Amino acid sequence: MSFQAPLLLLGLILVPLGLAAYAIAERRRRRAQDAFAAPGVAPSVIPRAPRWRRHAPPLLAGLALTALLVALARPQVSVAVPAEQATIVLTMDHSGSMQATDVAPSRIAATRAAGEAFLENVPRRVRVGGVVFDHRAEAVMSPTTDRAALRDALRAAMRPSGGTAIGDALATSLAMLRAQPSTEGERPPGAIVLLSDGESTRGRDPLAQADAARRMGVPVYTVTLGTDAGTLPSGERVPPDPTTLRAIAERSGGEAFTAEGAEGLRVVYERLASQVAVREEPREVTAAFAGGALVLIALGGALSLGWFRRLV
Repeated sequence: MSFQAPLLLLGLILVPLGLAAYAIAERRRRRAQDAFAAPGVAPSVIPRAPRWRRHAPPLLAGLALTALLVALARPQVSVAVPAEQATIVLTMDHSGSMQATDVAPSRIAATRAAGEAFLENVPRRVRVGGVVFDHRAEAVMSPTTDRAALRDALRAAMRPSGGTAIGDALATSLAMLRAQPSTEGERPPGAIVLLSDGESTRGRDPLAQADAARRMGVPVYTVTLGTDAGTLPSGERVPPDPTTLRAIAERSGGEAFTAEGAEGLRVVYERLASQVAVREEPREVTAAFAGGALVLIALGGALSLGWFRRLV
């Protein structure tokens, strides 16, 4: 929680001062009561002492004062709202190792299916671009709200071959985000969803590109696909490399996921769709504190009237 006028919180000093004044007044009241009637005869003079009920209305009044003082400082909280002006770049690996069949029917088929599920879960007004990569990176479509066109472009481009150039893929994705038109001098929020199964073997340093993404304020969400038992039709083992992808996510300010199977990949993409398509927005909650204070005052007054036939 933050405050638009935090200096007004200094008024909260009145709360402990009020509690101290109430304690002093109670002490004086007890002294006066003891002077009026000796402790031995007090039960016959005052047969029904209010006990804790005496303190309930003042306590509620103190809570109400606290809430009102907090309301004066104009509190606000951060809430997640749909970032409908956001841009997401879906960056997918189609290197030769994606032919492995440890994920049925193959890694690349599972990736395509999960990518399409991701597109279905992202809010319709969020623009999504597509980048695919093997030993080189290719921008297959600029960010768009046309899900069908992007789906067709990804299907046509995803053919397993070559090495793995994760750094180049990130650089291409960042360039796509930089090219997006700004609104009132500010670039709309962006994110990259990177899916790969292997170690970067070509091109630029992916960790340097992750640092560049952080400087741009672009989190990279990585998904590692495959199992240690993954092999190509030739028999060559192609285990995934989650360490590099995790480092990319951490250095960029994103989050790393792993998905060993096709179903796991689908679930991960659905989670990503809900994460990268929202942004934190401050919301003022002054009315909530002020309304709560009024409720507490009304409750305290009602209890005082019911128990003691007076408001205070």
